[in-house]
Amino acid sequence: MINSKSDEMGLPKLGLVCITVSDKVRYKTTTRKRLLTLEPAEQKRVLQALYIENLGRLSGAIDFCQAHSIRLYRLSSNTFPFADDVIGEDVLTEIAEGLRQVGHRANALGIRLVLHPDQFVVLNSDRPDVIKNSIKVLATHARVFDLMGLPRSNWALMNIHGGKGDRPERLINVIRDLPDPIRLRLTLENDEYTYSAAELLKVCHDAEVPMVFDAHHHVVHEKLESYEDPSVAEMLAAARTTWTIPEWQLVHISNGQDFFQDRKHSGLIFDMPSAYRNAPWIEIEAKLKEEAIARVQEQWLPTLLSTRSSISMR
Repeated sequence: MINSKSDEMGLPKLGLVCITVSDKVRYKTTTRKRLLTLEPAEQKRVLQALYIENLGRLSGAIDFCQAHSIRLYRLSSNTFPFADDVIGEDVLTEIAEGLRQVGHRANALGIRLVLHPDQFVVLNSDRPDVIKNSIKVLATHARVFDLMGLPRSNWALMNIHGGKGDRPERLINVIRDLPDPIRLRLTLENDEYTYSAAELLKVCHDAEVPMVFDAHHHVVHEKLESYEDPSVAEMLAAARTTWTIPEWQLVHISNGQDFFQDRKHSGLIFDMPSAYRNAPWIEIEAKLKEEAIARVQEQWLPTLLSTRSSISMR
């Protein structure tokens, strides 16, 4: 299991979002249009090769995290494309042992695996077919996690946004009725336009799911001038009350690309909320992925470590 001075000092554990900048791990995919041009037997062959290739690359991502003391990894939601179709379901079953082995390695190393399904997952849409398809997508991701042997808890979380802003009650009711493999892993994240952190906090308490607080979404939504606005620390602490195990609380950080409140993500992290020194887990959302997390490890964590070492010596 990964262990470091940062763990001993209780510093935040950092999370990497799907390596894509370098060639260390670059997942393969295919389009539905291409797949449908093939005969069923060929469709299955294509998915078999793709799933096996991506499973190997996921294993490589775990190796990368281990080598660089990264404690959390966000899988691409497209690691196993079309796994919610019949052919994809069959192929997943065929590679079940490989999935189990990769999940076992991650668990043994203490590397937390999480997922952020795509934006089309909306649990409170005004269209029943959208809700039905969203649950189907989540069920497929949950099945992958089950096959990997990941716990049915928010340790192995599946994080989504709140969806339609004028339908919090529908969102709560749909969540309450979700099957356990989904519901027990589900978390909700505040966004820039629809659900403020305060609004989503109430939804999370009522639905009994944890809240993933995103400081940058918060400053954009509230039009704040700094991550040092008191509300950032207040919402971080409030969000922690939604976690049954507070030590598992996950937060996100990104910086604006062209200006502070820019919703587009910058390549690196230049500005970190001081309140995040108290965050147990921080997922780094920046365009340069592993380069961004390396910069945080090299520049921000040592500052915290130095500060805590000084305090402990007093």
